Amino acid sequence: MAEPYLIGDAMTGGYGGADILHGCTIAVEKGQIAVIVGPNGAGKSTAMKAVFGMLKLRQGQVRLDGEDITTLTPQARVAKGMGFVPQTHNIFTSMTVEENLEMGAFIRRDDMAETMAQVYDLFPILKQKRLQPAGELSGGQRQQVAVGRALMTKPKVLMLDEPTAGVSPIVMDELFDRIIEVARTGISILMVEQNARQALQIADKGYVLVQGANRFTDTGKALMADPEVRRSFLGG
Repeated sequence: MAEPYLIGDAMTGGYGGADILHGCTIAVEKGQIAVIVGPNGAGKSTAMKAVFGMLKLRQGQVRLDGEDITTLTPQARVAKGMGFVPQTHNIFTSMTVEENLEMGAFIRRDDMAETMAQVYDLFPILKQKRLQPAGELSGGQRQQVAVGRALMTKPKVLMLDEPTAGVSPIVMDELFDRIIEVARTGISILMVEQNARQALQIADKGYVLVQGANRFTDTGKALMADPEVRRSFLGG
């Protein structure tokens, strides 16, 4: 069986001497959406940071398209085609929307006009506000800037840490619609999400973590239908 496009395989590690992840495996196929859910303190964001190289693993491997990238820095992983949108401090508030997007293309040496146009097609409100300082935007619009900036690197994998944190339900639905659109272009999406029910509805693959270890792994649909998952993690 072919290996997933991106996999953090049997990852064990943490900060300082304490392990937060215990043999945790997270993977995403090309052009699919994989979602990491679980209770607070389950190690969801830590697992994603480990895949992106922001955490040193004591055991396990990270492989991208069959290549072992376990020892690469986050910057080197971006050059390999990984984009990461952190939950907070993910835009330059004093810069305009367009300047933020231009910053996203810092590693590119080719013309970025086409990618910029694609980002504006995906997020029309950003085109309207492209000359406004990003700090003046609403929370949902800021998240669009952050995702758009990551897309400017032309990533093969886009990693999102709680993209809907602190936004209204309407904005959340809209962001999820845009994420589905991004996946349809062939980009793999790996995201951590507090809104587990809504996230699993759009997920090809779902990972339920508890205390830094895999508790349930299945399709989003199967996890939504699992009585134990529903009772323990989705509020019944």
